[in-house]
Amino acid sequence: MNVVTPPETLTAKDFATDQEVRWCPGCGDYAILKAVQKTLADIGARPENTVFVSGIGCAARFPYYVKTYGFHTIHGRAPAFATGLKLANPDLDVWVISGDGDALSIGGNHLFHLLRRNVNVQFLLFNNEIYGLTKGQYSPTSRQGTRSPSTPWGSLDNPASATVFALGAGARFVARGVDSNQKHLPDILARAHAHIGTSFVEIFQNCKVYNDGVFETFTARDLASDRQIYVEHGKPLIFGKDGEKGLRLNPRTLSLEVVTLGENGVTEADVLVHDETNRMIATLLAHMEPPALPVALGVLYCAPGPCYDDEVTDLVRAHTPAEKPDFNRLLRSGRTWTVD
Repeated sequence: MNVVTPPETLTAKDFATDQEVRWCPGCGDYAILKAVQKTLADIGARPENTVFVSGIGCAARFPYYVKTYGFHTIHGRAPAFATGLKLANPDLDVWVISGDGDALSIGGNHLFHLLRRNVNVQFLLFNNEIYGLTKGQYSPTSRQGTRSPSTPWGSLDNPASATVFALGAGARFVARGVDSNQKHLPDILARAHAHIGTSFVEIFQNCKVYNDGVFETFTARDLASDRQIYVEHGKPLIFGKDGEKGLRLNPRTLSLEVVTLGENGVTEADVLVHDETNRMIATLLAHMEPPALPVALGVLYCAPGPCYDDEVTDLVRAHTPAEKPDFNRLLRSGRTWTVD
């Protein structure tokens, strides 16, 4: 009788490699790595069935530090490699790691096609609003006025919003997290993994050396409760230290506004309830910026749809003859062949 041995239960430490983790001291990537390794253990991931794909940049070191298969590829082209991997072996669990420069500058075109096709992979975008590996040049997400080696007088560019871009490209799962929030980030990553299709997660990540504190306007401990809102499907959009604030949809301007519960007759019934299947609500949340509005964190949008890799597999099967061709007989059938 054959005895089936259940797979060994793995811990976060089982997904750590023997490689020295070489990021700058205090870099937010350490926290993200910890959250990912915890998530892999929590979801029961198998190293032999998991692969991490990265492009170029500080974030792209990630595959060296996760005990799974990994590909450190070309600048901006990680989505193309990930798509090829998933089409060649649909059973692989594919994670893509990219920075804001790698994903939204040279890789913007590739990320766009990954999202619109809805390939079944997890895409994690580490956003520190700067190019870290190449010594602090401004990136597509850098704010106007950012002083850097490439913009010594301050950047003039309007910054790109990663989540707004993802929604506009047709992404069916869009979420946000913060590197330092180890209580919340693994939950977001687990939700992303459970989603069938491209899961896009923007992670606000602090660059200690070249852009330190750029997110402190909403991550600082004394500001976080009033400048962040964790959204949950089916729950009212309430925030604040004591849950005294909420978001209301202004019917005249079709925009969100902050209200205080108990003032001017405002009750919880006036607060907008989050519907993660509603793209309009997700877009409004993605556009929010402090200090006027809090930064939305959590799953902003989730509306599963057909996966590109499944559709390609079905298409190939539909056009593959049930009887395999006899190539040996074909090669010996004469000097000319007739192809139908």
